Formats: sequence, structure tokens, C-alpha cells
Amino acid sequence: MRAPLARDFERFARALPCDFPHYVRDTYRIDLGARYLGAAIPHPIGKGSGQLSLNEKQLEEDAAAGLAFAVLKTVIAEDARGAQAMAAWAIHETRMKVERRRASNGRDGWTVTWKGRGWDRSFEEYLALVRVGRDLTRAGTLLCVPSVKYHLPRLGEPFREEEYRYTTGRLLEIWGQSPLPLEKDFSPTLAGDALAEDKAQILRWLREVPQHIRAAGRVRLALKLMNARFDDDFQLEMLRTAAAGADALVVFNRLFDDKLGVAYGGWDLSERNLRVLGRLTPGASPGLPELCGTGNIGTGRMILAYACRGCSAVQLHTCFQLPLSEYPATAGSRTQRALHALVFHPDDGLIAGLLELEAQGRLQRRGGELHFLDLADAHRHR
Repeated sequence: MRAPLARDFERFARALPCDFPHYVRDTYRIDLGARYLGAAIPHPIGKGSGQLSLNEKQLEEDAAAGLAFAVLKTVIAEDARGAQAMAAWAIHETRMKVERRRASNGRDGWTVTWKGRGWDRSFEEYLALVRVGRDLTRAGTLLCVPSVKYHLPRLGEPFREEEYRYTTGRLLEIWGQSPLPLEKDFSPTLAGDALAEDKAQILRWLREVPQHIRAAGRVRLALKLMNARFDDDFQLEMLRTAAAGADALVVFNRLFDDKLGVAYGGWDLSERNLRVLGRLTPGASPGLPELCGTGNIGTGRMILAYACRGCSAVQLHTCFQLPLSEYPATAGSRTQRALHALVFHPDDGLIAGLLELEAQGRLQRRGGELHFLDLADAHRHR
């Protein structure tokens, strides 16, 4: 299939098919169908929360490009009076800087640097964005998932229940249908904060935050876990602790550079994430919820690396912000150009990687088709 794949890669550089998962299924007999928060999605590639999902235009462009899902910019929880315990995170974003970052092994990768943290406009404006996302979701064009940073108390302090009830309740009201897909963001900047210096404190959040969110109404809850400043064993303990209360886990947010005071990605991030996930075997980690991978995903092969460790979808951010010269496609939005390379690249794309796994005997056809989800499901159930 390499010759037709190379031809498709070349011709789709000018325009990606509107429904490329359907084309892939017809042409290559590959079902790219994936899953996030229990929802069936046409392929595994989504956009993580951040500056690329904070207005209607961005969401509509991503829907038109064929993105599977988008997590909205993270809003800071508040109570009915507008008070925010985590107000320090509701600060205006500086301009994002896309730059090279050299990993500890000397390999150059990409990272995006900015100093902002969360949604810095009014909650009513965020609810208006949620309405847009709700309508796109109901239309079946783009699954949109609100994201919230809720109050995180110190050990011995109570949770601010009113913030949990009010923020979640308003989101439920706007969404209108039950359950509400929702992501709770344990952001990478939290890892650099004094709040996250105590292991017991972090584990308490992971155990108790889901209970407080669910008390407000019916949600499908994903916890986006940070990379804590501790060893791999604690990262696994975090994951297993969070598993009890979540419908999905996003694994794992960016690393934190103490010296520069910023979160970062690149090869150090994917190396750690995949190493930790590689230690998750069904026998050692029973009862794990759905996993969604994130971190240094710039090729279809990296998507498959996460899938082979149990991830049924992935979230990207940096890949959608590279200089235009880094994309093989010559036209379209950055989302379209990224999807073109991620799926159709004849060496590193998703199709090429799946066909290679078939040739190696690591993936078999069912009903004449290869299924992306078989990778994640095989890892979870073997």
C-alpha cells in the first residue's frame, strides 16, 4: 500500500478530504474510529485545552478541518458571587512562543511557552463558548469538552463546595443534556506551585475532587493529570488514585521547568509519559478507566505509541502551532495541515504505522479491516 499512500499524501497536501476517516476506511480498509469520554469519535486526534480553543471561530475551523474533538480553554471555577479561590490562575496569556527544546538525550523537539494559565474573561463569556461547543457536539461535527480548574485546598482545609456546585451547575444548565462531558485540569503550572509540594495533598485532590464535581450533577469526567515533581512510582500512584473517580484520565500534562518557571514539552515529556504508561499492565492496574494520551505527539507513529499503551485517543497542542514550513501540506489551516501529516505521511503517519503493525503480526484484521481501537483495547484486556 506504500505507493497509493505516497500518492494520497502528495495530492492531499493541497486539500484534505472533508471526511478523511471515511476515505481511509474505503481505500485502506482501516477503521480509525476512537473514543473519548465514552463518546465514539471518527479518529483519535483531538485538541488539548489552551489558547487554540477559546473562541467560536477556532472551534468552527476545527470542525471544518475534520478534528475529532476539542477541549475548551480552562475556566477558573467561581461561586455565585464571582469569587474564585484559584483566581491566581485566571491571568491573561502572554503571546505564545513556539520554539525548539533540546531533550536530555540531545534530541531536538518543539515546545510552546507562555506565562498565562486559564480563562481570563468573564464566566458568562465562557458559557457562551460552551453553547457553541454544545451545538457543534449535537450536530456531530466536533465533540467539544469544557475544562475547569476547581479549588484545591491544602491538607486540613475544606473544599469550597459552593464553587464546585455553582460552576458545574451552570455548565450543566447550558449543556442541557445529560451527561455533561467535562475535563478537570490539573495543570502543569500547578506542578511548579507550592501547593503541589506535598504528596499526600496531591493524592487527596485526586481522591476527593471527582466526588465534589459529581455532587453537582451527572457528568462524564476526565481528569487531566499533571507530571508531578516526583519519581515515576508516584506518577503511577497518582494515576491509580485518580482512576477510582474518573471516567477517563488524560496522561500526562507537560513537565515544569523550575529554573525558567514555565511548563514545557518535547521529547523529555513523551519519554516520561510512555515510560510510566508502559508500566501499566492490566494485571498490575485493574479497573483503569479510559486513557487519553498527550505529550509530544507530532507523528502518527507517536499516536500509535500511546495507543499501544492503552490510550483510545490523544490530545495535541504544539503540533497545531508549528511554523508553516514544518508542515508538508501547502494549503489549509494548521489543523488541516497537521491532520494531513499525522494521518497520511507515508513513513510516519497513522495509516503507515497501522499497516506496519499488521505486517509484523501485531494487529489483525476483523471483517477485512484493521481497527485503531484494537490496539488500546488489546493492551487493556490482555
